[in-house]
Amino acid sequence: MLIPKHPAHLSKSLFSFNVAAPGAVRHRRCNSTVDPPPAGGHLPSIATSQVLRTKRETAFRTPGIIWADGDTSAPSRNIIGGRETRKMNTYQAIRDAMSIALAKDENAVVFGEDVAFGGVFRCTMVGKERVFNTPLTEQGIAGFGIGLALMGHTAIAEIQFADYIFPAFDQIVNEAAKIRYRSGGSYNAGGLTIRTPTMSVGHGGLYHSQSPEGFFMGASGLKVVIPRSPIQAKGLLLGSIRDPNPVIFMEPKILYRSAVEQVPVDDYELPLGQAEILIPGSDLTLLTWGTPVYHCETALHMLSSPAPELEPVIPKSVRSAKIELIDLRSILPWDVETIAESVNRTGRLVIVHEAGLTAGVGAEISAEIQKRCFLKLNAPVRRVAGWDIPNALQYEKFHIPDAIRVLDAVVETLTY
Repeated sequence: MLIPKHPAHLSKSLFSFNVAAPGAVRHRRCNSTVDPPPAGGHLPSIATSQVLRTKRETAFRTPGIIWADGDTSAPSRNIIGGRETRKMNTYQAIRDAMSIALAKDENAVVFGEDVAFGGVFRCTMVGKERVFNTPLTEQGIAGFGIGLALMGHTAIAEIQFADYIFPAFDQIVNEAAKIRYRSGGSYNAGGLTIRTPTMSVGHGGLYHSQSPEGFFMGASGLKVVIPRSPIQAKGLLLGSIRDPNPVIFMEPKILYRSAVEQVPVDDYELPLGQAEILIPGSDLTLLTWGTPVYHCETALHMLSSPAPELEPVIPKSVRSAKIELIDLRSILPWDVETIAESVNRTGRLVIVHEAGLTAGVGAEISAEIQKRCFLKLNAPVRRVAGWDIPNALQYEKFHIPDAIRVLDAVVETLTY
């Protein structure tokens, strides 16, 4: 039985565990013969995450990878002999994907604010031909991209920050998403992909740390994708560019340089609309996407091997719980079958996202899963999200759902 000794005090305890007085800490340190902890601590960071595929062999075993070897008339192949990988961070993988798209598709163009010199994150350093700047007008960028797509071009647009996508909301939701239906199938904006950096970076404040993916959940005709790593970014971006529907491709900006993998150099795609099970489990489903994948991984380590300060508030009965960690990847359409199958097995679901709690993506997922899995649930679906306030510059780390908040939700759900 996963029952704590004092469940009523659990949540409060996690956020109020005692810390020794500064004098006592100094005394203990000076007289201890124990080696000091590493500078980064013992918990996994993005750089040391086991989720990342840092070896060639594991890179080629990425689930769902589809190689695009040029001959589209031949049967699909999954041959990895002779293929190579290169160490890339996320922005380099995105740049590699766009380079391949431009090289293979003479109708492809890349455009947006400041992209001609590489953009603010240097993602668009893909040459000068068919890469050009636009005026500072998000609705103009989206409208221009829609027009290009309607005329048969492959339009790869960049909105410099996801926080500024709202002026383009009308063009995206009322035009790009609806033009196929509106024209009876005569026209479509399937050639449009809108790239945009998203999520927090630690010091972005009100206008550079928002996560607006939830605003597009009701826009039938769109797809919304958020990758977690370089391999995922390259494969999902190429899949988005070639998808017959308009896609908003949101890139977690803090992962541009911090997430590093061995990325296949060949042309490949990853499927849209499919979640990926990163860690299999049987006691609880932990669902997230983007940067919080790594906070969740840290929380699972804290659960199984809590620090001395946390040991009193984490029951021993839950430390061996098998948690299934899932990366949703595609926000719209989201993979309801994979999530429902997982929750039917585990009986519990915790959803983590950086966007605000009210009417977020987690609300839609929670409603659907409670409908489909109600009789199998052992606890209410729990959501861990950003607070329903603007992202404050000084307190951004308190705004996002960090590992402690995720751990608290997991323990409460396990002991419900």
